Amino acid sequence: MENVLMMHEKDNVAVCLKDAVANESVVVEKKSDQSKYNIDLINDIPFAHKLALSDVGKGELIIKYGEIIGRATQNIKAGEWVHIHNVESTRARGDQNVK
Repeated sequence: MENVLMMHEKDNVAVCLKDAVANESVVVEKKSDQSKYNIDLINDIPFAHKLALSDVGKGELIIKYGEIIGRATQNIKAGEWVHIHNVESTRARGDQNVK
């Protein structure tokens, strides 16, 4: 069974389909072609929360569902929990024009 779902081929984050614990190896399923691969988790990640699929540098965009959903406020490593502690939203902000 897959533990993590990557919704779009451009995504650099995926969603946990169960509570997951640090140092666990989880199975990522790419929705675009149903291929699967493993990734080792750095943090505990709650059900329905995001994890980084690759390293994301501070200031880089966070992509989910093929869309920009935020910007990293710090460096994020592959397998790390992605949430409000390391991402700022770019949605519905009049002060930013992100493309």
